[in-house]
Amino acid sequence: MIKSDDTGKLILRLTLGILILLHGLSKLTGGVGGISGMLSSHGLPGFLAYGVYVGEIIAPVLLIIGVYTRLGGLIIAINMVVAVLLAHSGSIASMTNNGGWALELQGMFLFAGLAIAFMGAGRFSLAGNGGRWN
Repeated sequence: MIKSDDTGKLILRLTLGILILLHGLSKLTGGVGGISGMLSSHGLPGFLAYGVYVGEIIAPVLLIIGVYTRLGGLIIAINMVVAVLLAHSGSIASMTNNGGWALELQGMFLFAGLAIAFMGAGRFSLAGNGGRWN
């Protein structure tokens, strides 16, 4: 019998994977020059900007297909911590005019990535139930 937990994991994996992948596809077409500039302004090497492709292309694909899902979720969470620190650190304690946290989207991506890292892929994945990292 298929548990509803597996369906929930699938929905979470697909949602996070697709939404982050769309950000990554934008970087494929537009480049990572802006991220490189932000890194340089913080005294970090600009070439680290290419790591965004791991966090926004490779990791989401891992989530979508359900292979190395825990690792993919962790990579996305780390990617979001870096994004918040580089681009949104001034908004960490800010609220919107509607009463929401200014970083709701980034927070949702970060904590969904962590949830997947802890829960794994579930039954509806290419790895099935047998893989250690699924």
